[in-house]
Amino acid sequence: MDRTLVIGIGNPERGDDAAGLAVAAWLAGRLPAPVEVITHDGEATSLLALLGQASALYLVDACVSGAPAGTIRRLDVAAEPLPQAMFTVSTHGLGLADAIELARALDQLPAPSVVFAIEGRRFEPGAPLSPVVAEAVARVGERLRLELAGHAKEPASDA
Repeated sequence: MDRTLVIGIGNPERGDDAAGLAVAAWLAGRLPAPVEVITHDGEATSLLALLGQASALYLVDACVSGAPAGTIRRLDVAAEPLPQAMFTVSTHGLGLADAIELARALDQLPAPSVVFAIEGRRFEPGAPLSPVVAEAVARVGERLRLELAGHAKEPASDA
């Protein structure tokens, strides 16, 4: 199997929770043809099914860790578990960290598997993306575009 997936995760009706979806939209038409960009609501069981279909995986989601809004983290989840406490904004009982660990336990987590996490600020129903998160969306999109083209270094994070 040779399938590279970029999955933008989020809820378009909950402010900064839409960050992953916005990155997926930013990437439209900017990646090499074999890379598939899809969106997902973050529900763990259907996300798990997608993870097992990829040979390379890049996920983008909003997070809450206490860092300044707009902070970007690149996490190699093939190497170590995703910090569950950062991804507690899910409206589902199980979320991204759970799906990744289930995929790992089932030996369905491809290498590479990378999560780009964008620190959010506003998650109220009906809220728009906050301006600082909207700026981070473009930065993550560009980093992913370069990484998938094979030109990017892999910094751990930036603000």
